[in-house]
Amino acid sequence: MHTVAVLALDQVIPFDLSTPIEVFSRTRLPDGRHGYQIRVCAERPEIDAGAFTLRAPWGLKGLDGADTIIVPGTAAPTAPLAPAVRDALRAAAADGTRIASICSGTFPLAATGLLDGLRATTHWIAAGLLAATHPEIEVAPDVLYVDNGQFLTSAGAAAGLDLCLHMIRRDYGSSVAADAARLSVMPLEREGGQAQFIVQDHTPTPRGSTLEPLLIWLQDNLGSNLTVDEIAAHAGTSTRTLIRRFRDQTGTTPLQWLHRARIRQAQHLLETTCHSVERIGAQVGFGSPTAFRDRFKKTTGVTPATYRRTFS
Repeated sequence: MHTVAVLALDQVIPFDLSTPIEVFSRTRLPDGRHGYQIRVCAERPEIDAGAFTLRAPWGLKGLDGADTIIVPGTAAPTAPLAPAVRDALRAAAADGTRIASICSGTFPLAATGLLDGLRATTHWIAAGLLAATHPEIEVAPDVLYVDNGQFLTSAGAAAGLDLCLHMIRRDYGSSVAADAARLSVMPLEREGGQAQFIVQDHTPTPRGSTLEPLLIWLQDNLGSNLTVDEIAAHAGTSTRTLIRRFRDQTGTTPLQWLHRARIRQAQHLLETTCHSVERIGAQVGFGSPTAFRDRFKKTTGVTPATYRRTFS
């Protein structure tokens, strides 16, 4: 039997805490035995969980000998990590313990230095903050989870469930993981590389900016095969000036902005219409259905058909 220690920090997010407890505690082996023993650990006997106070039966000593440690999300991701917690996690890592984080739990795990030089993820809304506060980490903002072997990180709470199922599959195989997924009413096939379904502003630039009229024109002409020179000519400026203004005001290039706008419009059409994938691809400016499917999957991590089934 594997031992999973769930580490509760101050202002722990209750759902992120309960997810691994529920998933691992329900896991059964083919002979009916429990697959995991659960320990809820904390630095102090009582932990602030926002709406209530959490009592942790195990102290930090409960991390000793655990096969896996889970660090749930916290509502205070940039709060200083207590030295005792930091030292306990480092000691566990030195012993070879697998350590995983859910959502903003990546921040306290990153504060230990254990993720330095590695690829990691967190909820998309906090990915920029993670990259800014821990530049030594390669932040992957658009995946469900990242498995580095000993250290694993996941995006939001739902992605934490994906990560738990992934670890069960690593420990006991696909059959046991599939049973755990069915009990959680979750699909097993969502892989870590699948993109987070990130909510983005329709127009990624402030109203009133000098680019706003041009961006409206681009949005109205998504189906046209526009070049940078044609965009610059419409804007009445040189190509070099156009690219500079785009980078200054949107953080990207004209063609990259146009590509993202096309994908956003395709997402909207997949959600709200019954139009065929081929028609939508042509409507938003992709030269062929194959090109549309390839670019859509590269951007979102799923096919247009899968996206429609999920969100229509």
